[in-house]
Amino acid sequence: MSFFFAFYFLRLRNNSRRAERRQHHVQHGLCSYTFILPELEHCHPLKDLQVSNTLQSDSPPEAEPDTSQTKLENLESAMENNTQWLQKLENFIQENVRSGMEEIKRTAVHTQTAAMLEMGTNLLSQSAEQTRKLTDVETQVLNQTSRLEIQLLEYSLFTNQLEKHILLQTQEISRLSDKNSFLEERLLALEARYGKELHGLQSEKQQLQELLEKQSKLVSQLQGELGSSTLNSTTLQRQQAVLTDTVQQLLAMVNHCNEVSSVQKEKSLSFRDCSEILRAGFKESGVYSIRLANSTQIVKVFCDMRTRGGGWTLLQHRRNGSVDFQRGWRDYKTGFGEPAGEHWLGNDIIHKLTNSQEYSLHIQLKDGAGNEAFSHYDRFYIDGEDRNYSLHAEGFSGTAGRTSSLSVTGSQFSTKDRDNDRCTCKCAQLASGGWWFDACGPSNLNGMYYPASSSVVRYNGIKWYYWKGPNLQASLTAMMVRPTDF
Repeated sequence: MSFFFAFYFLRLRNNSRRAERRQHHVQHGLCSYTFILPELEHCHPLKDLQVSNTLQSDSPPEAEPDTSQTKLENLESAMENNTQWLQKLENFIQENVRSGMEEIKRTAVHTQTAAMLEMGTNLLSQSAEQTRKLTDVETQVLNQTSRLEIQLLEYSLFTNQLEKHILLQTQEISRLSDKNSFLEERLLALEARYGKELHGLQSEKQQLQELLEKQSKLVSQLQGELGSSTLNSTTLQRQQAVLTDTVQQLLAMVNHCNEVSSVQKEKSLSFRDCSEILRAGFKESGVYSIRLANSTQIVKVFCDMRTRGGGWTLLQHRRNGSVDFQRGWRDYKTGFGEPAGEHWLGNDIIHKLTNSQEYSLHIQLKDGAGNEAFSHYDRFYIDGEDRNYSLHAEGFSGTAGRTSSLSVTGSQFSTKDRDNDRCTCKCAQLASGGWWFDACGPSNLNGMYYPASSSVVRYNGIKWYYWKGPNLQASLTAMMVRPTDF
């Protein structure tokens, strides 16, 4: 630092020849100091000495040029003087700087104290104002706090209730979870159990399928054998029916001969139906002869003189299965059986009879348990063979079902050898007999006659669906007509 001041001072002397006194400026922090330096009256610049440093302006007086030793000594003496002078200058500067700094500090402290007092006054005023505001705010906060405490209390009560509710729900969930676990265990047990059973059923199913295949083969064989047996049985039934009808015919003829004179027989040939015979005074049910309207054909018919006032001409009658109704078109056209027993009057005769005047149809039914029912139709007739004896019946009433089981109007008559129904399955072959099947329909009074003791439902049996379902185990059926104006 001494060297710095010496160097700076010598430079100032070299550059201040135009001024008598030199000034020195020092910057210390935020403060700036200016020093007036004393003049060096005894130091003169050397004229011939050339020194290549910054102290050449303060070099000693010019020495004698003859000896170098003398010059060197003079130079050292000058350097020592300059060093001492710089030391004094440094001490002087430090003392002046210290005193100046203390004065500046005192001035700054005084100024700062006044400013701080003013600031303190302002702060007190502001503090008072802020205190007042804080008091107001505190009041508001207290009020708000009171409200919040009340709300908090309410929330606390609600929270307690909610916690109780949650506890109950948790207990319920736990109970349901336990129940669910129990059910899952049972389900797993059932799955395992039914899995075993299913496996067993599958095995049984496989065995049953194998057994069914064997049974199918056996059934095929039995059907072949049954076909042969049926032919034999049908032959025997026909023979039995012929004998039975012959006996019944003989009995009827004997009874008729005993009751009716030859004159009455002659008169009966003019009767068109049983209603006229009843009007003529014959009140006993039996076999009578009638002449069809507009024809010379004499036909024997059975007259029912008791049912609902009598006078009914029977078209069909079954009571014991003695007559085979599994016949072809020709038999149903001309009729078969005997009027006193099981028989079908014949479609040609029924057509001529029911078209001669308006007739009503009455169907009498009786099952194996002795239950009786009937179906009545106010208007009934059938068309001729050219229209396949199409059925026309209307005005249903009766006790054999809430609705008519007879096929719809317009249904054509079908037999096993002439299919006129509306089904591709050939109903006459499936259901047996001849009938107005339509699309196999809900009725067939000419089906196979099965004993009342049979409990097997057979599709090809006698049927009146809306009374006894698909299989009527009938002990008696009768179809009869009478003029509507009787």
